[in-house]
Amino acid sequence: MDMWNDGPTKAAILDFVERVTTQGPDFVEPEARVAVFDNDGTLWCEKPMYIQLDFIVRRLAERAATDASLADQQPYAAAVSGDLNWFGGAITKHYQGDNADLKVMAAAVMSLHESMVVEDHAALVSAFFAEAAHPTLGRPYLSCVYTPMVELLRYLETHDFTNYIVSGGGRDFMRPITGSIYGIPPERVVGSSQGLKFDGAEGHGNLLIQPALDVFDDGPEKPVRIWNRIGRRPILSAGNSNGDDEMLMYSGRPGKAALRLLVLHDDAEREFDYTAGAERALEHASQYGWSVASRKNDWTTVFD
Repeated sequence: MDMWNDGPTKAAILDFVERVTTQGPDFVEPEARVAVFDNDGTLWCEKPMYIQLDFIVRRLAERAATDASLADQQPYAAAVSGDLNWFGGAITKHYQGDNADLKVMAAAVMSLHESMVVEDHAALVSAFFAEAAHPTLGRPYLSCVYTPMVELLRYLETHDFTNYIVSGGGRDFMRPITGSIYGIPPERVVGSSQGLKFDGAEGHGNLLIQPALDVFDDGPEKPVRIWNRIGRRPILSAGNSNGDDEMLMYSGRPGKAALRLLVLHDDAEREFDYTAGAERALEHASQYGWSVASRKNDWTTVFD
């Protein structure tokens, strides 16, 4: 844990891992050492907009270029003009309880890849990451990963934890690259998803993306999806927003060892400084004694 400064947060992590991996009252068998991590803002950068939003904005602009009737409608108008504030605002409003703009955006997004074969969609995602860069940091998106959090993933693995991503981001957007950047294989990625349909003929078949939401893996849906997909209650969880609040609450059971880690964006010099969309989670961290990882104070570095 060399990328973590000495302090209460690092001490809480080390103490927790020591307690659950050493024979004693808090010992947890290796198969039950489940750790879940949000992705956007927890494992990689989410400002000035989510990385997946950049992918979506480019795809929306491509769609508008082929259909002029869409250019004056949201979210196509924002995509064509490069109005990233509209997209970021829709997400922030969602975390503050207003889903009006998010619904408009979701309807367009659902239709973007209709009837596309899932492997073809994965190829589009891989091509995007091969060339796209962060608009203000000037770094390739694959280098916008928080290295102290990756170090935490490796530290947990050495102590027989199994790490999962549980994100509001798209499952099929994350899966093509989580193995290479986090060491987390696609079968351990839980996220939002569109419906799928099997299409078969002459002894072969494909899964085709459907223009309908299967699940939006955010807020109270996260614990549901954790149980559906993993079948175990995590003993460690990490997030950074109100959308992770319920996942952190679900970690551990009363009287049992658990670590809830809330990542705080408070380093304008090395990344960004904001708390919008994390107000409730920060209040609960203070109220219930959850650990808060300050980028400014707890991390020796942010990016590799």
